[in-house]
Amino acid sequence: MSADANISDIQYLKGVGPKRALLLGSELGVKSVSDLIRIYPFRYVDRSSVIPIAAVRSTAAMVQIRAGVVSATLLDRAGSVLEPADGQIRFNAVHRFSVMVADESGMMEMVFFKGIKYLWPKLQPGKVFIFFGKPSLYGGRFNMVHPEIDDPGAGVTQPMASMTGIYPSTEKLRNAGVTAKVMGRIMASALEAGLPAVSETLPDYVMREKGLVPLGYALRNIHFPQDQSALAKAEYRLKFEELFFLQLSLLRQKYVRSRNERGIPMPNVGEAFNKCYAALPYSLTNAQKRVIREIREDMRSGKQMNRLLQGDVGSGKTMVAVLSALIAYGNGCQTCIMAPTEVLARQHYTNIIKYLRDTGVEVAVLTGTTKARERREILERLASGQVGIIVGTHALIEDNVVFRNLGLAIIDEQHRFGVEQRSRLWAKSAIPPHILVMTATPIPRTLAMTLYGDLDVSVIDEMPPGRVPVKTVQIVERQRLELYRFMKEQIAAGRQAFIVYPMIFENEKVDYRNVETGYEEIVQAFPFPPYKVAIVHGQQSDEDKKFNMDAFAAGRADILVSTTVIEVGVDVPNANVMVIESPERFGLSQLHQLRGRVGRGGGASWCVLVRGNKLSEESRKRLDLLCSTEDGFVLAEEDMKMRGPGDMDGTQQSGLPIELSIASLARDGRLLSEARAYAEVVLERDPELSLPQNARLLAELRKGKYDRKDYGKIS
Repeated sequence: MSADANISDIQYLKGVGPKRALLLGSELGVKSVSDLIRIYPFRYVDRSSVIPIAAVRSTAAMVQIRAGVVSATLLDRAGSVLEPADGQIRFNAVHRFSVMVADESGMMEMVFFKGIKYLWPKLQPGKVFIFFGKPSLYGGRFNMVHPEIDDPGAGVTQPMASMTGIYPSTEKLRNAGVTAKVMGRIMASALEAGLPAVSETLPDYVMREKGLVPLGYALRNIHFPQDQSALAKAEYRLKFEELFFLQLSLLRQKYVRSRNERGIPMPNVGEAFNKCYAALPYSLTNAQKRVIREIREDMRSGKQMNRLLQGDVGSGKTMVAVLSALIAYGNGCQTCIMAPTEVLARQHYTNIIKYLRDTGVEVAVLTGTTKARERREILERLASGQVGIIVGTHALIEDNVVFRNLGLAIIDEQHRFGVEQRSRLWAKSAIPPHILVMTATPIPRTLAMTLYGDLDVSVIDEMPPGRVPVKTVQIVERQRLELYRFMKEQIAAGRQAFIVYPMIFENEKVDYRNVETGYEEIVQAFPFPPYKVAIVHGQQSDEDKKFNMDAFAAGRADILVSTTVIEVGVDVPNANVMVIESPERFGLSQLHQLRGRVGRGGGASWCVLVRGNKLSEESRKRLDLLCSTEDGFVLAEEDMKMRGPGDMDGTQQSGLPIELSIASLARDGRLLSEARAYAEVVLERDPELSLPQNARLLAELRKGKYDRKDYGKIS
């Protein structure tokens, strides 16, 4: 798009004007003609056929009929007919406009609540119109609410091309009269004004090698397709371009960083590593061994490591992190391990001490609740280099935390940390430390390629031997007493149970179970003595959370009533029952994370989903899928297909780091892989994109549209 097109003000387009321009800007982010023609239809409707009224079904998405007006009636709020007085109509008293229409096969009602003053003189008995809209069944008769209307008498027999695009909209736009039909007219004006200024963004050789249509053709046919074939070519061109530039940007970042950013060379493994490895009470899985080799190669390369470690719940990521930290220690460097919660940080610390008992490596833990004297001592030993590994929360990024030689930063569940927080951690080393980002949330391959496309990715795709699958079942409210009997049997056998609620307090607007009332019910059903019930939620102080969590972890409480604060990382091997109340409230990935809190200590374990009686089709499908598989990556892929990539619990809470206009990570995975592979080929030929044939690529990347937050390393 040329500079002229970018600054073209949309208010001067036919059908827009200053008010609509402001509205389109605030609602859709449209500021220019260039922006407007990059707002694409999200679906298309077929306007090529007119059906008889008798053939209308309520299951149809949209239908088009040709019918004559039989009667036109104005009604007030009480449903009474309003008659004109002295030939005048008080339109402020009109609530609804009912228009009965008929063709040779039957009769149908058209209903209007807005624009009645304009429609009343137009829709009078005896006139014939083409009506297009969504049919619904009301009072035993089909109707359409606010259909689109065209007058065949004005020469319109078919109002639009056979494939009509439906654009993103909002309530404010619809209320302001920007209907699908109006949006189509505005888009036609935008294309007329903007297409002459469109310049090609891809080199000729890319177009030729990938069989892509020109950009102008694609833009015209994505909005007003000539036919299905033209639409398919336009979609392929625009989706490929978007995903190709995204991957080209990410891979170029990765290339530039790997070439320019030196890392701390770590050629040694070290005695502590060998001692720890030899003393392990179990063998590492082949997947763990493979990942450690990948990390080892990065750390001794002389380049800064930026690696994402993905592994399902219980796959053994912590052990990989410990051995990576020992490689750093064997090269005279310190490691910090940053966790999102105090509970998880202290749990990591407890496990690491256990692993490193005979290695001589000093480990410390630093959190917000560390007492002042202990904090002072830890900081002194850290600054002097005596502490080899420090585990902590956000407390690690405070200015008074000084390392003697920070060589490795391990970030657990890193999406829970802000960019600024992480950048303050990197700044604590003169040479950027090696970075290992860990997540127990399985990320769909397509999402990982976008969120972490500039990182090297390691996946632990193998579970330790002997881990017994968690049996997942659904029950309803009437089976609650049976559930409590089962829990009492498990507690009598010396085991413990989690009960997780989606909310802390009762909410009148939604009928979901909550911790506040749930805790009272559980205490009544499991009275003290002999039962002991603890409670943990986000509004408690850190001290209260720690006290209750510690009581459960140490076996002093039989049941932990909680919100999803226990979702990530809490490790209580003796707990073998996970009860999730109102599971329909959670996403698949989050349910899988919660389920992963049990089954960690061997023996049979259960996840019990106490669902509501009325479930949406999507919720039912989600819960059935959870019961059918324990593969977190399968669940994550399905979750993204159902909910979309910007709304997945546990991956990112505020949408994607880059706005995709037409491609979908949920639906276009194969095309994303194709685009990434081709971007790699282009960069292999010309890593700097400095050759003349790649001038268009470089110019497009320099516009910044495909820039994104660097999730791996912030300089």
